[in-house]
Amino acid sequence: MNFEHNGHIYDAVEIAKAVKLTASAHGQKYLDDHYGGKDEGPCGFAWVTIKPKHKGNTKLGREERKTIRALGFKLDWTEKAFELWNPADLGVQNVESKYAGARAAAVMLTDLGFNATARDRLD
Repeated sequence: MNFEHNGHIYDAVEIAKAVKLTASAHGQKYLDDHYGGKDEGPCGFAWVTIKPKHKGNTKLGREERKTIRALGFKLDWTEKAFELWNPADLGVQNVESKYAGARAAAVMLTDLGFNATARDRLD
């Protein structure tokens, strides 16, 4: 699945891999810098939310949603936005490191033209 942004063609599968690598690196760096690489601190969850820019019943909206799904996102409970939980795929409970990864993923996706935000909550 390819998509276009600012005159460039991107492969959604490759972007999804790059997002995961970036998020993982940022999350692990946070854990290393603040907790010496140990899984300590507050427990919780972090994810990235993408809100589509186009209405779902238009051609652009359908293509946009297809691309978002190809990036690995699932429809959230509102059925108006898409979520990707733990984009860093960190096997820890520390919410701060997970959020650092989610923030890095959201920045990368925003740079590619998506309306992406990082979110978190304590467990």
